[in-house]
Amino acid sequence: MAASRYGRVWLWRWRRNPLRRRSDIVEAWVVLAAWVVALVGGLLAGLAAADSVERSAERQRLERRQVTARLVEDVKDRSTAREAADHRVWATVRWTAPDGSTHTDEARVAPTATAGSAVTVWTDPKGEITAEPLTDVETRLHAVSGGILAAACAGGLALGAARTVRLGLDRHRMAQWTAEWARIDTRRGWKTG
Repeated sequence: MAASRYGRVWLWRWRRNPLRRRSDIVEAWVVLAAWVVALVGGLLAGLAAADSVERSAERQRLERRQVTARLVEDVKDRSTAREAADHRVWATVRWTAPDGSTHTDEARVAPTATAGSAVTVWTDPKGEITAEPLTDVETRLHAVSGGILAAACAGGLALGAARTVRLGLDRHRMAQWTAEWARIDTRRGWKTG
């Protein structure tokens, strides 16, 4: 079977045509607006998300402090039920905060550490153990991936909303066609279906 000689007609909803309905014009504007919002909104959302991640990482670097803690107990032959991916184990450590107060908590340490060993931990402004702040490379990676995800979500929401509007317009057109066919058939005494 030979392919059609006629190509696709681009921008047909924007051309003057006696068969063009008002819903075709509305649909054309909805599609145009959705793509503009998806592109511009996605770009702005991505930039805002990346900036937020970078500011959060900078705040972490400023707030978190590296503290030397002492291991309270031997960890040899300790259960590794909560073992991390780097084969360190959880053990109780004790440290003194800059204000002079003593804190005790659990931290990941080498499985061969003995009681009294020095362990480096990171603390937040409250003096509680927290994760090490992100490095510059990790911050960049998180900012880029967060920005891409935010941009994709914003663009997807705009295009999804446009798709929903277009489905509503299609239902409206089908209802109009049904009413028109019923009106045409009843004039001549025919019945559809």
